[in-house]
Amino acid sequence: MTFGLKLAPQHRVYAGFAIYSFAMGNIFPRLPDIKRAMAIEDGTLGLSLIGTPIGTLTALTLATPLLERVGFRRALLWLVPLIALVYSIAVHAPGPMALFLMLLPVGLMIGSVEIILNVEADRTEFLLKRRIMNRAHSFWSAGFFGAGLFGGTMAHLGLSPQLHLALVVPMVAVAMALFLGGFEPAPARFAATGGKAPMLARPTLPILVLVAVTLSAMLLEGASIDWSAIYMRTVFDSGPFVAGFTVALFAFSQATTRFFADSFVDRHSPSGVARVLLTAMAAGVLIVFFSPLPLISMLGFTLLGFGSSAIFPLAISAAAQRTDRPAAINVAALSQISFIAFLLGPPLLGFVSDHWGIRSAYGIGIPFIALSLLTAGSLGRRPAAEIINAIPGEAPSTVVQEMEIRAGRA
Repeated sequence: MTFGLKLAPQHRVYAGFAIYSFAMGNIFPRLPDIKRAMAIEDGTLGLSLIGTPIGTLTALTLATPLLERVGFRRALLWLVPLIALVYSIAVHAPGPMALFLMLLPVGLMIGSVEIILNVEADRTEFLLKRRIMNRAHSFWSAGFFGAGLFGGTMAHLGLSPQLHLALVVPMVAVAMALFLGGFEPAPARFAATGGKAPMLARPTLPILVLVAVTLSAMLLEGASIDWSAIYMRTVFDSGPFVAGFTVALFAFSQATTRFFADSFVDRHSPSGVARVLLTAMAAGVLIVFFSPLPLISMLGFTLLGFGSSAIFPLAISAAAQRTDRPAAINVAALSQISFIAFLLGPPLLGFVSDHWGIRSAYGIGIPFIALSLLTAGSLGRRPAAEIINAIPGEAPSTVVQEMEIRAGRA
């Protein structure tokens, strides 16, 4: 028995991404208030926040067999509201260690939802015979944009983070019932082969080059999500609404770029598109680093959202198209190694902020962008449409291979 609105399969996927990101995104505009209440420095806050990515990496590595047994429908309908609920509990943490421990289960649930929604998006692409992946991720950014606006508004009205995040829980629960109540997972795209892939795929030298391409985008996306509100409050003493709106601006520019990214990649070479995005990211970093005014900094964060939008998906596609190993192995190697690098982001940026100021936390992105520009040629120099047309049959799925390797199906 199902309930809720009757929606097309792709619209349910879009709704799932948006509601999930709204559930997880409301805490970020409130990080300045949480930091102030705990009376801690940026470095300590960064160490606390690392609980979420540790939990996420654990789930991405281990959770797929359990999710298959529970069922994607049941898991998704429970996990997204639970993310909002556990966040609302975590903001009651009395200190940084308690916050770290409370964010670990949040990370486990986020990683599980990532698996479900990305696999579902890929299977829906196969069902519809057209691409929806980048557009699905644009709805993730749109949900984050809504979280930034809502969180900034709640902070501006003087609501405590505890009350604000408590209000998010019923909002998310109702939205899930309304838009995902009728969700039924799409059929599996590939049949099981019985072969089990390694838990940690060994990276080859070409995969490590692709990791180098992604480092700047992963680092600066994390910096913009985790630290942009604190940056605005620290550097310009901006009000809570402006700080929250800055987070929303980053998410909005990222969402808009992702919404249209597929058509650009189809017409132009992946390396060419990546270089344009990386150049915009470099401009954004320089603006944030040198900005004398809040409005100029907001422009910088907008450029960071644009620049970081599609670098990692382009690298995933390049890894999957390599012929030295099965695509799933290369995709898993890239994803896992890149995510391990991403774990170092929050404490690294907090450490830099403590010692050299929060502007410098963004300035360290410049050498990573230079590294990405130097290695961007590894993404490929032919338009994606030419590659697809040159291969008999359908282009290989990337995300489902990445996720299904962990279930032993690739």
